Amino acid sequence: MQATAAVRPSHVPPELVGGFNLMDDPSMLPQPLGDPHTAIARLLDGPPVFYSLNMTRNGEGAWIVVRAEDQRRVLQDGATFSSNRNIFSSALGENWPLIPLEIDPPEHGKWRSLLNPLLSPRRVVNLEPIVRQRAIDLIEGIKAKGTSCEAMSEFAFPFAVSIFLQFLGIGHERLHEFVGWANDLLHGTPAQRTEAAKIVVAYLDDLQALRRREPADDFMTFVTQAEIDGRRMTEHEVKSMSVLLFIAGLDTVAAAIGFDLLYLARHQAEQELLRAEPNRILLAAEEMLRAFPTVTPIRRATRDVEVAGVLIKAGDLIACPSMTANRDPAEFTNPEKIDFAREDNRHVAFAYGPHRCLGSHLARREVVIGLEEWLGRIPTFRFKEGHLPTVYGGFVFGVEDLVLAWD
Repeated sequence: MQATAAVRPSHVPPELVGGFNLMDDPSMLPQPLGDPHTAIARLLDGPPVFYSLNMTRNGEGAWIVVRAEDQRRVLQDGATFSSNRNIFSSALGENWPLIPLEIDPPEHGKWRSLLNPLLSPRRVVNLEPIVRQRAIDLIEGIKAKGTSCEAMSEFAFPFAVSIFLQFLGIGHERLHEFVGWANDLLHGTPAQRTEAAKIVVAYLDDLQALRRREPADDFMTFVTQAEIDGRRMTEHEVKSMSVLLFIAGLDTVAAAIGFDLLYLARHQAEQELLRAEPNRILLAAEEMLRAFPTVTPIRRATRDVEVAGVLIKAGDLIACPSMTANRDPAEFTNPEKIDFAREDNRHVAFAYGPHRCLGSHLARREVVIGLEEWLGRIPTFRFKEGHLPTVYGGFVFGVEDLVLAWD
């Protein structure tokens, strides 16, 4: 969609318009070895709430809520701050919400309750051997090819996608197709995103039809047989839920692993510490989730409301970047320090409130297992000479061209 010119809404005081936005601020643009997390954390030195122009791909502005306490208030109140934005369907020229992400309370609760057992801690424990074996297979395949790799395309993305395929009940033989679709959907041009969205929806529709005829022990069978309000889910509802699983399970996990490997490549002493004492990896992974979160939840105000003394009008967008909340000195001691011994780490890398990431238990285990197996099987690694990774901001932060080498 073509962005419109940035215009300050009449109800936004000029003094509350900030010069920063996630889409094109110079510190957020892709750059070799940049640090978008530290860049956005500098917002904590300014006003707690300000207005940013052109915060979305179609040119809408949004209020930026900077502090963790104010973000919690916004994200907890699903009635006042709606998540119903229909972002994915709009790329198709349609208008339907992802379930349950874009469903507001109280309807949201019944959908969330339906899915909770599928991604419970107990279910994740049962999936762990599969997750670990997939990490081992990918890493051993990388080692067999030599002493370097592009970690995002050869490990982080295939790892995250393969777990999604396992969960959905699809064989790994289509892994590279799905990785390509995911990259186009999340990082492609507008035309590539639209085309990838159409392909993904068509594939999931076909899989849904197959599982209605031939049930199996997988997610798609579960949702085609599940009941909501005493009835079976419709084909449209199953599609909406499946698309959400596809999106949510890919980019955030892959990006988290990418930022972890990037940090460890730059800090080899800490890399060696985790390799020598693998029992530290659990806390270290949690700390890197805090320091390098990837998402910025967006809400739309359903009524006029004040946040931190600022009047927000009904219809306004509100952005809650996890990067500022996770480096808020009111929440964390020495927030800029990456402390692998940090405990009671109440970060919001998986958001907050009723829409807190449903798959957080699985995502955590994927990240931890990925680090355990990588550090246990790959010797001391560094950036390959002549190759610098590119990091980028935006609504989902990420890493590209992460070429690592080892002896």
